[in-house]
Amino acid sequence: MTDNDKKAIVLFSGGLDSTTCLAMAQAQGFAVHALSFSYGQRHSIELDKARRCAAQLGVDRHLVVDIDMRAIGGSALTADMAVPKDRPLDDEIPITYVPARNTIFLSYALAWAEVLGAFDIFIGVNAVDYSGYPDCRPEFIAAYQNMANLATKAATSGDGSYRIHAPLLHLTKAQIISAGLELGVDYAATHSCYDPDAAGRACGRCDSCRLRLKGFAAAGLTDPAAYVEDN
Repeated sequence: MTDNDKKAIVLFSGGLDSTTCLAMAQAQGFAVHALSFSYGQRHSIELDKARRCAAQLGVDRHLVVDIDMRAIGGSALTADMAVPKDRPLDDEIPITYVPARNTIFLSYALAWAEVLGAFDIFIGVNAVDYSGYPDCRPEFIAAYQNMANLATKAATSGDGSYRIHAPLLHLTKAQIISAGLELGVDYAATHSCYDPDAAGRACGRCDSCRLRLKGFAAAGLTDPAAYVEDN
């Protein structure tokens, strides 16, 4: 049961993490306003998954915003670069990092929150089983929350204080999956791959696929997503 006076913006890609994060926000009683982005990502199938998951989860509203990050480039997800496959999952920041992506996404979420009179923003970042992106670290989340309360009319006028919720931040992928299953998340409806084939099947070899598969294996489960090697 949600309280329409208890609104939250949830950054929502349709992936495993963001879908779990959205389910957690709903479990806390928030009326969820899901925010997705068509930013020129090569794995745009995630938007189809996001729309289906949002409808399945019964969010109050799902907004998809267009941003042309291909005009900036600098990432294998938004430029004509090969997505790395089978690379060591080490501390080196890979070329799938999209410059300032979470900063940009959170800024849109903050703007929408201010319009809606919401003071809670959820983001499904993780700093345990992840690719080392700098905008997924706890220091970044804390700094952004501080900035949000300095930069907005609502906060500086005393209407409320913004809270950036990152409930997955310190969880392993297996723990995230287990938490999502307890909340009824259908992971077959989610998409994580950076380089799917034309049919939308996951490659199984990019960082995102490997972290996802590792999480399901650690949880003693089989990933229900469709993979290229399954056929």
